[in-house]
Amino acid sequence: MTPALDIVILAAGKGTRMRSDLPKVLHPLAGRPLVSHVIQTAQEMGGRKVCVVYGFGGDAVPKALAEENLTFVLQAEQHGTGHAVQQALPHLHKTGVTLVLFGDVPLTRPDTLRPLVAAAHSGSLGLLTVVLADPSGYGRIVREHGRVVRIVEHKDASEDEREIREVNTGILALPTGRLIEWLGKLENHNAQGEYYLTDIIAMAAAEGVEIMASHPGDEWEVLGVNSKAQLAELERIHQRNIARELLDNGVTLIDPARIDVRGELACGRDVSIDVGCVFEGKVELGDKVSIGPYCVLKDVRVAPGTKIEAFSHLAGAEIGEDARIGPFSRLRPGTKLAREVHVGNFVEVKNSVVKEGAKMNHLSYIGDAEVGAKTNIGAGTITCNYDGANKHKTVIGGNAFIGSNTALVAPVSIGDNATIGAGSVISKDAPADELTLSRSKQLTIAGWKRPVKKVRREE
Repeated sequence: MTPALDIVILAAGKGTRMRSDLPKVLHPLAGRPLVSHVIQTAQEMGGRKVCVVYGFGGDAVPKALAEENLTFVLQAEQHGTGHAVQQALPHLHKTGVTLVLFGDVPLTRPDTLRPLVAAAHSGSLGLLTVVLADPSGYGRIVREHGRVVRIVEHKDASEDEREIREVNTGILALPTGRLIEWLGKLENHNAQGEYYLTDIIAMAAAEGVEIMASHPGDEWEVLGVNSKAQLAELERIHQRNIARELLDNGVTLIDPARIDVRGELACGRDVSIDVGCVFEGKVELGDKVSIGPYCVLKDVRVAPGTKIEAFSHLAGAEIGEDARIGPFSRLRPGTKLAREVHVGNFVEVKNSVVKEGAKMNHLSYIGDAEVGAKTNIGAGTITCNYDGANKHKTVIGGNAFIGSNTALVAPVSIGDNATIGAGSVISKDAPADELTLSRSKQLTIAGWKRPVKKVRREE
């Protein structure tokens, strides 16, 4: 029987160089906290328990991750990585295997971690290392006759040791019983006065435990975040990887360097995405969907053949086949558009159902409404859905024509095939098949003059 796998994520640090009151691990990468990416990896590894060790920021980390199935462990005072793991020991299965990850190293892939866990299951210590052109600041991997014997931190390293380019990532896996034993022997006789988790490597080597050093497929997998500049660099790396995957799946990206996916983006065949687009939450784009430049889509489902023009903002909406949206359109949560609906420039739709073939092409607001099939809504039309305290519904029948600059004061219904004259304020139901209009009498006032701006005299 394979021993149980427990995963400890170290997330207690302040991140002084971030110059922020927000705990470092909560700073966003692709729209999610850094540590959320690590948690996702841990869950994909199939751990029995995932322990998050937190400290700086009080309960900010547990509160931000409250919906996750996690065990939170407080490290009230930060005395090093060894001390941090010690706080999690009561929650670990003593006959299992422990994998240690870091909350500010978000892009490590599960396939990179599995060899470490496999080594730990066999009784060895699995250690993730990487060879860097510039190893400054990292703990060096010291080998004798090819075998890893210890790790020396940069500040404690000799001149010869600082020439070593193979460095420690901090990520390791080992039998939990051994971990408990070695943590109890840690001392803080070093330049930082801290208990280094890395010191257990020398203990393992001294006891003849095999140390299996594994390397990531890409250097970016083990890059951590200690500053806003590093966070920005990692964001670009992550977005580049997403863009490459989209391209491999047949999506046309006009410029792969100018796309931001901050959630899940699923694309059908022959999808085209122009520059500067942002995708948040869960977005689904059907076959032959086209997204113009500088659009933002959040939690949106777009059916095949739809075209979304530039600078449109869509959130919480469902869009039917062959629709035309934008430019400069806004679709808010609760919007459901049927096939071949047109929503044009500077039109906002909120919590409304718009049926097949309806059009609203210019400068309109449709909120809390139902719009019938093939209805045309003229420029400047608004549904007055809010009375100052409550929202009310507007129902517009099929094949209706709403003249420009009309105000529909909800609750109100417009019948099928009805016509509303331009400039009307409709506060009562309008019957089907009839022309309804509401205007005050047009007057011309003879001799009226526009006011003239007064000129101040200098005193």
